[in-house]
Amino acid sequence: MRTMRYTRRFLLAPLSLAALHAALAGATDIEPTVMDEVVVTATKTEETRRAIVNSVVLKDAYDIEEAPATSLGALLANEPGIDWRTRGNYGGAAEEIHLRGMGGDGTLVVMDGVVLNSPSLGSADVSQIPLNSIERVEVVKGPGSLLYGSGAMGGTVNVIGKQPKREGFVARAEAGYGTEHTSHLAAENGGFVLGDFGYYLTLNRRETDGFRDNSDLTHNDATVKLLLDKGKQFQGSLDAGIVDREFGLPGPQPPSGIIPFLPFYNGDSAMLLDRGEDENSHAALTFKGQGTEWWDWRVKGDWANLDATTVSRYSGAGSDTDVTNTVKGLEGNLDLHAFSRRVGLLVGSEYRNFDYDHEQQALDAAGRPVAGSRQAESHRVFTNGTFAELSLKPVDLVKLVGGYRYETHSLFGHEDVARYGLVLTPLADTAIKFNRGQHFKAPTMNDLFWPDDLFTKGNLDLKPETGWHTDVTLEQGGLLGGKLFVSASWFQWDIDDKISWAEDPNQPSPIWGNYWTPANVDTYQADGWELSARIGPLYGVQADFALTLLDAEEQMHHGAVRPARYTPDTQIKAQLSHVSDFGLTSAVTARYTSSRPGYYESDTDGNAAIELDSYWTVDVKLQQVLATHWTVTLLAANLLDEDYDTYLAGFSDQATGAYTQQPYPGAGRSLFVSLAYAW
Repeated sequence: MRTMRYTRRFLLAPLSLAALHAALAGATDIEPTVMDEVVVTATKTEETRRAIVNSVVLKDAYDIEEAPATSLGALLANEPGIDWRTRGNYGGAAEEIHLRGMGGDGTLVVMDGVVLNSPSLGSADVSQIPLNSIERVEVVKGPGSLLYGSGAMGGTVNVIGKQPKREGFVARAEAGYGTEHTSHLAAENGGFVLGDFGYYLTLNRRETDGFRDNSDLTHNDATVKLLLDKGKQFQGSLDAGIVDREFGLPGPQPPSGIIPFLPFYNGDSAMLLDRGEDENSHAALTFKGQGTEWWDWRVKGDWANLDATTVSRYSGAGSDTDVTNTVKGLEGNLDLHAFSRRVGLLVGSEYRNFDYDHEQQALDAAGRPVAGSRQAESHRVFTNGTFAELSLKPVDLVKLVGGYRYETHSLFGHEDVARYGLVLTPLADTAIKFNRGQHFKAPTMNDLFWPDDLFTKGNLDLKPETGWHTDVTLEQGGLLGGKLFVSASWFQWDIDDKISWAEDPNQPSPIWGNYWTPANVDTYQADGWELSARIGPLYGVQADFALTLLDAEEQMHHGAVRPARYTPDTQIKAQLSHVSDFGLTSAVTARYTSSRPGYYESDTDGNAAIELDSYWTVDVKLQQVLATHWTVTLLAANLLDEDYDTYLAGFSDQATGAYTQQPYPGAGRSLFVSLAYAW
């Protein structure tokens, strides 16, 4: 049955490519091939796309500027193998990147050398990354744990910030306003001063009332890069950023026709008093250089402080929870390459220290602290990973890769990680890649140390999640006179000892029922196909197409094997962009997400009780240069005002006592206009 579903859906791809081929067959002008694009993330060194074993998605400054997107998640949404997740339409909703059906905690997000994944949750909230600070994004799919350690099971998203250019200074200011009283102020400035020393600074402020009651957001951020560039021999950089935001947490949308229970909920939002606040900061100091023609070195120290506060209010009680994670890291790499780079060896070691502080205060019905109810805990863990990866190129058409990582953890001991791969380049614009490796994810700090509140608690006996990830990729460029690039990948992965929070019948709670606690009890597996194509530019027009077919299955402890919750089996993205002779840039993006299981009534049910419907969204961006320095931009998101849901959560009706699963609705249509001045 799975194969039949794939066969029917995969017919979409060649039909679409055939139509585009016919339309573009008359093209004669030549464009540079994308096979020689440089990728850093896959090997922690500069390698061309054709030479790495991974399947990748690359977004450069032009892609970012033209895309109808206001966040990193929207930019990457529905690219091959990428699922952008957000809990509905409130301003402070966290945005996660899921690669190939794995959870957000299986995708490692790195910005300028700093891991942004929360040690508490395991996932990274990419909504906090300002889009105007990004120079380039590299999404490297497949097993990434050998080079990056815990959490890189599905792959790595490497965000590379803007840096100064020697060509001259950059200065830009922008202001915009849109629906839901959304406003945005932004500024950036950078360049080289004092010879080889340069800087780049970005500032942002965003505000919105949101689509629903208690869905507002106030967001401020700043990033800075200081660069000392002496060429290949030596380069030093300091990258730092801060984020401060306050937002409402409206929860799911209650069922229609309910009687409002004020001040706690109404017909629009399940939570009218819940609030959240994030105060995050990070910095990375990096030195790198070239010793001789056959070896390079790199040393990095990084620091991050993530402080999240949540106030929850419900009938008769509440809580005020503050969780602070402080992460310190130190890494050194040595890249050896000899015999005209036919032999390469990358060796490195990484140390990371995690400090976790959790403070919780009970609140009464009026939101006041309950005397004697404060709980505070502090914990520390550390990890050390040492890795080596060898590459051999016995002949020009063949490259072999193999590596090993030894990871130690202060709580659960050590983990062995291996990876091997093969790249065949029979033609100048053809690459055939095979990649197989182990992956793992350590338990999060919440999994380990969540304090005992007489109903939930962490588990110090957890093991890391482990598994294998395999993919085969074909990349072909140089078609249609260099105008067409296509990529196709098949992948398969599995996870054993998956950590799941559930009610433990062997641990009775002193207040009611049994404790909810995490355990290594579940399994998870998936296989699928990815297809992408880029055609153009032709007469100022470029077309991009992406298709993902996925079959992801979960099995809860002693439960049924069934389709994984919230995971679509089909995703499509099509984008058409155009640059006119009179300074108008336009782009339209259409994205499709298929239906997916939302809720199973029990672990033994194979059929979902609630399924989230499929949906299309269409986004449009128009940007017009008015004069030498002025640019006006119009962005329309979800132009067709499609109704769709993203997640489900439980809701208790205080009037009837009914408990139901209710949806987080997706964002409706929004319009935003901005004016920018650059000099």
